[in-house]
Amino acid sequence: PLKELADVAHEVGAKVVYDAAHVLGLIAGGKFQQPLKEGADVMSGSTHKTLPGPQGGMILANKTREEEKYIKQLDWGVFPGVTSSYHLHHVAAKAIAFAEHLQFGKEYAEQIVKNAKKLAEALYNHGFDVLGRDYGFTESHQILFKVGKEKGKEAAEILEEGGIIANMNMVPGDEHPLRPSGIRLGVQELTRLGMKEGEMEEVAKFFKRLLIDREEPAKVRKDVVEFKREYRHIHYCFHEGEDPYKFIELLKI
Repeated sequence: PLKELADVAHEVGAKVVYDAAHVLGLIAGGKFQQPLKEGADVMSGSTHKTLPGPQGGMILANKTREEEKYIKQLDWGVFPGVTSSYHLHHVAAKAIAFAEHLQFGKEYAEQIVKNAKKLAEALYNHGFDVLGRDYGFTESHQILFKVGKEKGKEAAEILEEGGIIANMNMVPGDEHPLRPSGIRLGVQELTRLGMKEGEMEEVAKFFKRLLIDREEPAKVRKDVVEFKREYRHIHYCFHEGEDPYKFIELLKI
């Protein structure tokens, strides 16, 4: 309810800053709420999550006379206030990432949300306690499911042994971030590599084998690696179909 929150904040002269770190690419692709149109005064976000560029961030605001006053303050606060450089070597890569997102971002964002919903549904059907079932599980790239009281770290370690990287994450009722009871997933990279809803069904099976069936992680890892071999080409970009992992081979030379 961003508009309602913003209305209340503005009544007392407060400003609303919207953290779009994870969802900036979905916002740009038209698959998430539009904060600067719904009352937020400032929006910050990452350039390396659902907006698939190099690591970094940005701060955005509507260009109005009133907002220009504090945008200048923010500008000075960021640099030279709390950062020493904008990392010139990232600028060209960010420009390309933004240009690609202008052209491919809508399609990319749509597929991200489709994949997240399908993976969440598949995990639920396999017996996982996925949060948000009554609301369609997710409207973003992220999925959160419970794995047992304070078992998040253990589950993340098992998944890593099986060739899957996931975040341990707090869920409602948890009291300490180092003893969480959940696992958080994001599908943006899988989507960028060309996976769609059918592949999400296969990915969910790996989770079941590792966390429910308790198969030997080394055995599952071999199957994960074999599955991943088919998805080594990048999509939603100007150089469609190129291998994004080539630089690893170059480093070995």
